[in-house]
Amino acid sequence: MRCMDCPLMCKADRDGEGVGACGVGRTSYIARAARHFFEEPPISGTRGSGAIFFKGCNMRCVFCQNVDISRSGAAFNGREEACDAERLVEIMLRLQALGAHNINLVTPSPHIRLIESAVPKARETGLDIPIVYNTSGYERAEVIKRLEGLIDIYLPDMKYVSPKLAQRYSGRENYFDFASQALREMFRQVGNLSTDDGIAEKGMLIRHLVLPCAVDETRRVLDFIADNFPPDINISLMSQYTPIPGMKKPLDRRLTKAEYDRAVDYAFAKGFENIFIQELSSAKNDYTPVFDGFVE
Repeated sequence: MRCMDCPLMCKADRDGEGVGACGVGRTSYIARAARHFFEEPPISGTRGSGAIFFKGCNMRCVFCQNVDISRSGAAFNGREEACDAERLVEIMLRLQALGAHNINLVTPSPHIRLIESAVPKARETGLDIPIVYNTSGYERAEVIKRLEGLIDIYLPDMKYVSPKLAQRYSGRENYFDFASQALREMFRQVGNLSTDDGIAEKGMLIRHLVLPCAVDETRRVLDFIADNFPPDINISLMSQYTPIPGMKKPLDRRLTKAEYDRAVDYAFAKGFENIFIQELSSAKNDYTPVFDGFVE
């Protein structure tokens, strides 16, 4: 079957020897699986989110912090693990046994078919914690519909509204065309975020990374959210942008406090009721997502 699962619709023969534009072929690879404590509080909680970092990505963000696992090619530090449905089920159950609040599928878009196969098997064999779909938002709504009933929590980015900025920074001019439809479909399936004792059980939380010199773009994103979702929608305004070596202006510096404050003030002015905000000290580049067994 020629792959049409993401907006790139590259028609790669991934059942054979083909490799998609996302860098993924017949076999899925995992770069890391561990409890992760650096998501939003309802996701990480006190015991961590059971994060599974897949290799490959259908975006090409110039500021990507995980470029060694998002691009195709050699394994990061020589470490990765091939993963079929049976192995993914084992990993999910192990993370649950370690106490993770949920299973957090990071960059899942190239692995839709694997997820469709593994999640029902995991449920049948004892998995009873929520499944989180942690995505860039660059998805086909028609494909997201296939996940209805499998995914409990959607954790999508809404990166851009402007085609020009989406092309410049992520190489995907049509990002908003697809992400806007995908987020509406996600919300239709699960609604707003619901929690039990502060821990997410079901629903959607929208993330947006505020970029240097791009507060106007943040305002456009917030306008879209305000026009399409209720005021109590959960939004995470992230200040953690960190430039990678060789980055050109204006992405060669971190976000200023004034820029982030303007973004937060606009969000409150739009009437949003549930906004997660960060300290600028959260902008770090000291987390290395590599597969190294199950890390406590």
